[in-house]
Amino acid sequence: MKKIAFLIIAVLTANLSFSQEKKTINVDFNKPIGKMYPFWAFFGADEPNYAYMKDGKKLLSELSALSPVPVYFRAHSMLNSGHDTLTLKWGSTNVYTEDAKGNPVYDWTIVDKIVDTYLQRGIKPLAQFSFMPEALSTKPQPYEHGWKPGMPYNDIYKGWTFPPKDYKKWADLVYAWVKHSVERYGKAEVESWYWELWNEPNIGYWSGTVQEYCKLYDYTADAAKRALPTIRMGGPETTGPSWTKAADFLKYFLTHCSTEKNYATGKIGSPLDFISFHAKGSPKIVDNHVQMNMGTQLRDISEGFKIVTSFEKYKKLPIIIGESDPEGCAACGMKTNPQNAYRNGTMYSSYTAASFARKYALADHFKANLLGAVSWSFEFENQPYFYGFRDLATNGIDKPVLNVFRMFGLMSGQRVNVKGNQSYTFEMVRDSSVRGKNADIDALASKDVNSAAVMLWNYHDDDVKAEDATIELNLSGLPNKTINLQHYRIDDENSNSYEVWKKMGSPQSPSKEQISILEKAGQLTLLTSPVYLKPKNGILKMNVILPRQGVSLLKMDW
Repeated sequence: MKKIAFLIIAVLTANLSFSQEKKTINVDFNKPIGKMYPFWAFFGADEPNYAYMKDGKKLLSELSALSPVPVYFRAHSMLNSGHDTLTLKWGSTNVYTEDAKGNPVYDWTIVDKIVDTYLQRGIKPLAQFSFMPEALSTKPQPYEHGWKPGMPYNDIYKGWTFPPKDYKKWADLVYAWVKHSVERYGKAEVESWYWELWNEPNIGYWSGTVQEYCKLYDYTADAAKRALPTIRMGGPETTGPSWTKAADFLKYFLTHCSTEKNYATGKIGSPLDFISFHAKGSPKIVDNHVQMNMGTQLRDISEGFKIVTSFEKYKKLPIIIGESDPEGCAACGMKTNPQNAYRNGTMYSSYTAASFARKYALADHFKANLLGAVSWSFEFENQPYFYGFRDLATNGIDKPVLNVFRMFGLMSGQRVNVKGNQSYTFEMVRDSSVRGKNADIDALASKDVNSAAVMLWNYHDDDVKAEDATIELNLSGLPNKTINLQHYRIDDENSNSYEVWKKMGSPQSPSKEQISILEKAGQLTLLTSPVYLKPKNGILKMNVILPRQGVSLLKMDW
């Protein structure tokens, strides 16, 4: 018999006291702490062409459906030469070639196919000017890489990483793409997008210097603004700022945009509408199990916010964490990189819940204008089921992590005060991760006009079995009205296609019937039937039994 996981307990008083042996969480819906803004509604992938594949279209539609605001999608290789669409960490549109006399030839066919697919599903581009077309590269050969999982990562860096041999031709390409976009989709639509230059230019993705990147940015921003003066242009999408080299690059770029001579115009400064950098964790294998490192990711975010807000001119600019993930390589599966075994199950889900809550806290702390945090996880076409890529779905089957974003989509209004006796502060997680004896048992809560929500997690960096946690949850500040309470859950038995797939025998060629079962198992499900409750003096008290690495969402409507 399935154990009772959700027990409503009578409420007698608002002044509750608890022993420290109990796990308690107090939520006060009368104490707002900030807006529940959906910075999580950003996703991305190395492979732009997957968007218009069968499973890509399906997943884009699901991302659009789960979010109350338009989802933004970031993809690399939008200007790459070639027609290869199914290679890992590669994509191409062949948008730019040259005729025999060296004159530019533009072909928007594949670019339009990608963007059309986004817009048809309510997705907006975080459009990236990347990478260098073969005909423009200062060192074009070899151009396309042949990387596969298990090979050295640096093997991907080929002719597409180099500066242009002609900055004017590059600028003309930028101008042409923006102009074409306005003509095809309309000025108002393109104004709602974000545009950026390149990816991680402080490492092998850019084979030029920091000065050459700034030069390329000046030419890019100038051309984009000439094509559409109201375009939103930003960068530099550097790697994690807790690394000194990345921090120095970010500072140099911001200083250049603020006070230095513009390479394209000769004037001082370069237009900058948002600022972007990356943040990654660092899992490893310890004593035959996966040990995550959320602290590494949060230190990147903390340092990035600190740098941006130190610039008086830019401290209020929107910030996009252009890739914000538990580690660095989405296409490195768990067979070649066993530390990535967290990706199929609930570890990825609970990490996401706990880490995104701390992104809110860090933005509050630094008074940073956090616009978006891109989960660099999408899907991989024609790959084995549950291979252990960092993706949201596998062969059209949604993985548990996608259901955390469905939970986020049910939260709105204002974030409210949460206090727990076994929760970690953002400083504790940032500085030491979650490595102590106790798990991080905490919550993120929100309240809107006629609804409220509490997301609970039982997270630990070490992916080992542990006893379920019984959480005494105390909710105050609710209306004295009848409340419809729905309890959603992600754990080994709920909202978890991976566990169902394993029980099937891990089929790599599942039957039509099995696929139907897996698709259903991949959806966000209720743990129990909805219940109707009447708060007393605005208070509800309940116990929630939550497994290790489990996530619950209590959604209340009145």
